[in-house]
Amino acid sequence: MNQTRTFLMFALLAVAYFLFMAWEKDYAPHPPATVTSPSGVATITKASNDGSVPGAIPSTPAATTAATPAIGSGSALARKPAQLITVTTDVLRLKLDTRGGSLVHADLLAYPASAPSHKNPNPPPTVLLNNSSSRYFVAQDGLVSSSDTAKADQPDHLALFDSARTSYTLAKGQDTLNVNLTWRDAAGLKVTKTYSFKRGSYVIGLTQQIDNGSSQAWQGNPYLQLQGVPPPTPSNWLKHFTDPESRSFHGAAWYTGEKFEKLEFKNFSDKKDRLDSQIKGGWAAMLRLYFFAAWIPPANQTDHYVTATINPDSAQPRYLIRAVGPALSVAPGKTVSTQSRLYVGPNLQGTLDAIAPGLDLTIDYGMFKAIAVPMHWVLSQLHRIAQNWGLAIILLVLLIKLATWKLTAMQYRSSARMRKLAPRIQQLKERYGDDKVKMQQATMELYKKEKINPMGGCLPVLITMPVFLGLFYVLEYSLELRHAAFLWIPDLSAPDPLYILPVVYAAVMLGTQWLNPAAAGMDPAQAKMMKVMPLLFTVLFAFYPSGLCLYYAVNGLVGLGQQWWITHHVDREEAAKAAA
Repeated sequence: MNQTRTFLMFALLAVAYFLFMAWEKDYAPHPPATVTSPSGVATITKASNDGSVPGAIPSTPAATTAATPAIGSGSALARKPAQLITVTTDVLRLKLDTRGGSLVHADLLAYPASAPSHKNPNPPPTVLLNNSSSRYFVAQDGLVSSSDTAKADQPDHLALFDSARTSYTLAKGQDTLNVNLTWRDAAGLKVTKTYSFKRGSYVIGLTQQIDNGSSQAWQGNPYLQLQGVPPPTPSNWLKHFTDPESRSFHGAAWYTGEKFEKLEFKNFSDKKDRLDSQIKGGWAAMLRLYFFAAWIPPANQTDHYVTATINPDSAQPRYLIRAVGPALSVAPGKTVSTQSRLYVGPNLQGTLDAIAPGLDLTIDYGMFKAIAVPMHWVLSQLHRIAQNWGLAIILLVLLIKLATWKLTAMQYRSSARMRKLAPRIQQLKERYGDDKVKMQQATMELYKKEKINPMGGCLPVLITMPVFLGLFYVLEYSLELRHAAFLWIPDLSAPDPLYILPVVYAAVMLGTQWLNPAAAGMDPAQAKMMKVMPLLFTVLFAFYPSGLCLYYAVNGLVGLGQQWWITHHVDREEAAKAAA
């Protein structure tokens, strides 16, 4: 089995997989939108037109007999105008909506939306949270009353809050910034939301303080939730096939304290996948390519986590993941506070577990995680040495080649020796004609006589292939390669603008074919496909991230050099035997 055949097999599998995913996304039947909840939990019914969702919350304390109002049921205050409050730190620019005190917009100032260029030297920052309809992604929080005195007006994510200012900025020399939002009702209940920001941090603290100035006790639950929609569907299957964002996961994810789980947007209405659990020490997130947002309740707190679909019958439904906290009881004249955190930022491996246990798992490499995570660590260490991600990729190729030198040498030696037997195998084919049984027996006898293991070239490939697949995910989804420049390439996460690397790889494949001419007896159709493989890979890599192309091009060049040297060495051995 030569290198070209191996790449042919995996290329066909990759093409089939991506075509299937594109077809499924465009034409697969959608699951039913009707959602019901298990017994013992409030029913999640069809959402109202204002974007609210009646939600499942934990049962109220035994002393409470009244039914619990739905989260986000709205109020008379919802008809009053709201305003946006701008909050700017050294790493974030946010917009808080006084309607519910929700975070509806987040610019990541350290991560431009596109790589700088001569035409656009200062591109705008990446937008993560967004309240536009096509990219809707917001973080909401609130309190829902469960007392028998509950009114229509309550401090949920639709209530209107007040703010003393419309703009806040973390000044130079200032390490922390607090933003207060206040809500009051006619009975004397006051709720103050305080968002806390720290210099250099993507973690936002949230305190919800309840001051009960009324004459009756207040009972209810705090809740945290994220709402979002999938990214716009690519205009054609080629865009879906070549766009990393289209290929990446989009949906909700959560941590149970022991296990990381996730749910794609398209599966939100599937009963077997829907989240409805009590979780202690967990968190709830929504993931995008390279970035994500996550609500993190206190580690010692047990919350009720649910997922739901908002306006499931509409042309563009929204999807929600919610964590409802334990019940609170605030006596008249007393004050009670709740604490939580919100992460809004980049998916940087090796840094997130310090924020919350399991948060590093949001970088999901799937079944190749055991290989991809160490490879990412090695790549990061090489970057510290080289100070350039392109050079780090080249050093990684050389390091892996050095580690697998013996295995690949076995493969190339077996391939070279089998190539020497090609004329004799052709003679056997002419002798036995269509008698495949005798042909196979004669071929195996020839291998035995020449002490050649026909599977000798396959074992090294099977051993090293998981490494290559793990690296595929590392190079495809590593945030560090985003907008990283290397020589003529301005962005290693984008295609090669000059198509040099795809052409180099095509040349490598042609050289490999020259060292491994079509084996005797190869099917003519397969032989023709082998000839067009360089062209197919040139086209394929022309649309893939250049970081991937750089890895495979350098890997192919080193492999071609190793194969040439071993083939030349085998030729000399055969010549020496013939001369003896």
